[in-house]
Amino acid sequence: MKGSTHRRCYCRDPHTGKPLGKNCPKLAGRKHGSYSIRQELPPREDGTRRSFSRAGYETLKEAQADLDHVRSLLALADADDPDSLQRLVTLLEEIADEKAPLPEIEETRRRLRAGLGLRGSLTVGEWLDSWFASKKRRKTTLNGYSSHIRVHLKPRIGHIRLDRLNVGHLVEMFDGIADDNEVTTAENRARREQVARCKPRRPGRPVAAERARIAAERAKLAEMKPFRKITGPATRQAVRRTLRAALNSAIAQQLITFNPAAHVELESGKRPKPLLWTDERVRRWRETGEVPGPVMVWTPQQFGAFLDAAEEDRLYAVFHLMGTRGLRRGEAVGQDWHETDLDAGLITPAKEIVVDGWDPYESEPKTDGSAGTIALDSVNIEVLRAQKARQAKERKKAGAAWQDTGKVFTKEDGSWLHPEAVSETFRRILATTDLPPITLRDLRHVSATLTHGAGGDIHTIKETLRHSTITLTSDTYTSLLPEVDRAVAEAAAALIPRRRQEPPAAG
Repeated sequence: MKGSTHRRCYCRDPHTGKPLGKNCPKLAGRKHGSYSIRQELPPREDGTRRSFSRAGYETLKEAQADLDHVRSLLALADADDPDSLQRLVTLLEEIADEKAPLPEIEETRRRLRAGLGLRGSLTVGEWLDSWFASKKRRKTTLNGYSSHIRVHLKPRIGHIRLDRLNVGHLVEMFDGIADDNEVTTAENRARREQVARCKPRRPGRPVAAERARIAAERAKLAEMKPFRKITGPATRQAVRRTLRAALNSAIAQQLITFNPAAHVELESGKRPKPLLWTDERVRRWRETGEVPGPVMVWTPQQFGAFLDAAEEDRLYAVFHLMGTRGLRRGEAVGQDWHETDLDAGLITPAKEIVVDGWDPYESEPKTDGSAGTIALDSVNIEVLRAQKARQAKERKKAGAAWQDTGKVFTKEDGSWLHPEAVSETFRRILATTDLPPITLRDLRHVSATLTHGAGGDIHTIKETLRHSTITLTSDTYTSLLPEVDRAVAEAAAALIPRRRQEPPAAG
């Protein structure tokens, strides 16, 4: 496409008032007038011509530089993508109309490749939106990304130019999250204190003055912020992982060359170590009500007591399978009969039922390794045969209303069992016992303890729980397994031959 530079002036004929144009005698001097450029653009759909024009350059060199710049922008178009040329032409037309500066070549190239708008500087928020829109993951993972972007990343760093984001910005962001945590903690404390003030000071029906006081305190409570969760170390690490993944994608598209999220230092967000409910911990819990850690695990005896309490419940087989073979909640309720071979004693958790908000949906396993086949012991086989018989009776009773989902664990009409229904049943049964508290998810840790107690090593536990790496298994259970190693330690000590069989007397 043709393009040119030319010099013109705005002098007029003193008699007619018409522009002199090229006939101005002063144009012979280099300093008279100014330079202009004109670059032809692809014609419109109706065939009419269009061009990019700009005037007011003091020197030919400046004019030629901008003409070359316009041509370089047009050259960014992909020959196999007519839309890219159209976008560039539209950009140049808008710039000409607005008399705006020409955009940088590399910035325009990056935005064109990323499918982003060609005007302005790409911000972190714009890139996060574009990156998130392209992700194809399970809903729960996408929900996590969305929450991190909406709650933390866009409000704090979304306005920063993507190519100017640095470690200092991220340090400031996470410091801000820590400051908000302190505010939230103080507000939660104040609300708890206010809740206590809303209670009657004496038992029995409050008198009029007391009712008035309580009403006033409740009015104050209504004006306070609700209880909120703080953003703990694990969540902060997850926020950083989301940002790091988005920025790695930006590097792959040559939008940036450095990923600051890979270099910011945060407090460790490692998973809490599970602790066994030993006799001493149970005794202290009964005295103080304090739970020693966020993840607690039953001993085999305690798990047996729970199974005894759950034996008559229709979900008994779920708890038995989760506590012995380590299935996750979603894997248990998503288990298909065609992936359960009771004759061979094998089970493959190939599907999960997980929740998006409250709505359940079927998904592939959490990781590729999660779909591994594991063995069933004779007791589990017996329990699952009983479950199959129970389900056959429920199918006959439901008749035409039966929904043939093919799941091992279902509602009475054969439809999907909501994952939260299993958790609620677990909590209800646990409340009828005198056992120390654990969560349904902790049954997976119970399974690890049982596997180790039966002679399984870390590798066996990894295969049973279908962890992605043995490092994950080791990091999670190194604090738990030594507590069930006493018998192994005693057996190892007994292997050492000694002349003196009795321990030496204390001096």
